[in-house]
Amino acid sequence: MLELRDVQTYYGNIQALKGVSLRIARGEIVTLIGANGAGKTTTLMSISGVTPPKSGAVVFLGQDVTRLSTERIVSLGITQVPEGRMIFPRLSVRENLLMGAYLRKDKAVIRDDEERVYAMFPVLRERRTQMGGTLSGGEQQMLAIGRALLARPKLLLLDEPSLGLAPLVVENIFEIIQQINRDGVTVLLVEQNAQMALQIAHRGYVLETGRVTLEGEAKDLLNDPKVRSAYLGLD
Repeated sequence: MLELRDVQTYYGNIQALKGVSLRIARGEIVTLIGANGAGKTTTLMSISGVTPPKSGAVVFLGQDVTRLSTERIVSLGITQVPEGRMIFPRLSVRENLLMGAYLRKDKAVIRDDEERVYAMFPVLRERRTQMGGTLSGGEQQMLAIGRALLARPKLLLLDEPSLGLAPLVVENIFEIIQQINRDGVTVLLVEQNAQMALQIAHRGYVLETGRVTLEGEAKDLLNDPKVRSAYLGLD
């Protein structure tokens, strides 16, 4: 579904990605793990067109999308849930959700998708007239994911969905990610909680200072001594 080929991305004169190559097959959950500053978020931004690569290629469903606008990339089926959730605090929960559907015209289908989000996140139905900024961190994360689903993504990019959330809420969010995947959405997951990410992913990539240093089946990475020591806090 998605392939990155030798992607090199810069912020001004600083090179953040130094030849990242990876692939994601349709139906997979793939996770990117690495220390802060390794280039995980930049990889997602390079895919979604927010920070376009200087060289290399991003290929989605056989189409080179490297130079396309973010709006066009969203319309092709890639949606990103940004780190920090980035909901609209002064819009209601429902208005936030419908922002995800701004490129769509199929009103009846949008209503059906909205109902599916409420079924997945019942608390959002209860709070649909409440301002987004009044929700708890976990509820805001659910809202950010729900908003992304209203765009009908084929590929969902998730950036640190567990950040700042209580352990029980994190478990719930990870169960929801698996449900979204079972419903047919391919997922690229960037996550500080490497252990939980590898437990739900099919495959993973380890990024270090802008380079992929390790890749493999998630279960193999979970048992890799270097990964266990550096990212899982295990001997």
